[in-house]
Amino acid sequence: MALGRSRGRERGIDYWPGFVDALSTLLLVFVFLLSVFVIAQFFLSQEITGKDNAMARLQAQIRELTELLALERANDAESESQIGALRASLLRLEQERDAALGEAAAASAPEDLAAAQNRSADLGRQLAQEQDASAQAAAQIAILNQQIAALRRQIAALEEALNIAETKDKESQSRLSELGRRLNVALAQRVQELTRYRSEFFGRLRAILGDRPGVRIVGDRFVFQSEILFDLGLASLRPEAVPALDQMATALKELEQQIPPDIAWVLRVDGHTDNRPIQTPQYPSNWELSAARSIAVVQYLASRGVSPTHLVAAGFGEYQPLDTADTDEARARNRRIELKLTER
Repeated sequence: MALGRSRGRERGIDYWPGFVDALSTLLLVFVFLLSVFVIAQFFLSQEITGKDNAMARLQAQIRELTELLALERANDAESESQIGALRASLLRLEQERDAALGEAAAASAPEDLAAAQNRSADLGRQLAQEQDASAQAAAQIAILNQQIAALRRQIAALEEALNIAETKDKESQSRLSELGRRLNVALAQRVQELTRYRSEFFGRLRAILGDRPGVRIVGDRFVFQSEILFDLGLASLRPEAVPALDQMATALKELEQQIPPDIAWVLRVDGHTDNRPIQTPQYPSNWELSAARSIAVVQYLASRGVSPTHLVAAGFGEYQPLDTADTDEARARNRRIELKLTER
């Protein structure tokens, strides 16, 4: 007998609080990871924006320097052309001077000799002027070549800086993609944990309510047929429904103590009717009837100590049927109260 009682106590161990503590720890880790991702994304966005602006400035400077380089090259070509013209002019003047000197040497009359010497002197002065102009043009070309070399060095430096900025931008994008992948993994894990948590909660309700006819789990919802809780066309709770709702209120109050306060959750109570029209002074349409029924359940749970901050009432009327057939059985299935544990 003592051994039987010991085994009974072992089977009665409640693992639920430990499971909820583990879920709470996972949720806190998820919130921390999400906060780190948001902060990192903010700083990365700021860094990428600054790099984009710097790259735009560098590209604008490169375009400006390229235009200046093209202008300097045009000036250089023009100066080269001027030097060529000056050299041709110098050659012509030298030929004319040599011809004048030859004429002066060959002249026998004093008048012809004087005229030839004057012409030679004039050509000598023009030659000196052309030589000065040629020297100035050569100096200007040297300066232009220096400026072109400096512009080329600036363009090379800017292109190198642009390449560095593009490389850093690619690294930032890669880090951002990695953080996004980690967030997606964390979100997927969070969804799995919430699904498992909801399944465990509905499992507890199933254990509390037993295998009552008209009570079933459909997807992520716990479904009561309306006839269990209400009489046809009314929204007042039947006395037979009170024990089941009391047990549900007890389970919800235990749940409120186990879930950490920083988790925003609610139990949504959805009221549904069939498609038979109703028009009474109290319920002008099925919307009013479905809403009144969900409110009645919520008010009763609140009266039994469940926090109103964790309760939501919604009325859907006949517009969300489970069965669209035009039969009494389909209408009975559609008259229901659904409970869904979800995030607020």
